[in-house]
Amino acid sequence: MPTIDCGGRQLDVNEEGFLLHPEQWDEELATFLARAEEGLETLTDEHWAVIRFIRSHFEQTHGAPMVRAVCKATGLPLKRVYELFPSGPARGACKLAGLPKPDGCV
Repeated sequence: MPTIDCGGRQLDVNEEGFLLHPEQWDEELATFLARAEEGLETLTDEHWAVIRFIRSHFEQTHGAPMVRAVCKATGLPLKRVYELFPSGPARGACKLAGLPKPDGCV
C-alpha cells in the first residue's frame, strides 16, 4: 500500500494519492498535498473556502459534494474553482480536503 510522509506521519493513500483514512486529515496535510500534488506554493482564502466546504460536507454526509454545491456555498464560479485547483474539483480539491477518491461528479 502506498504511503506519504507528512510531518513525520506515514499516511496510507491509494495509487492515485487519495487518503485512505480521512480521519487523519488536517490542514498541514492539505498544505503538503497542495505543494506535492497540485504544485501550489500557497493556499489562498479561496482555496481554503473550497477545501473547508468539501471537508465539512464530507463529515456530514460521508460523500463529496456536487461541484454546483461547492460553487454556491463559496460564491466562486466554476471557472474559478478550476483555476484554483488545476486538476479539477474531484481530483485536486477533494484530495486536498482529505477525501477518499470520489465515485462520481464533484
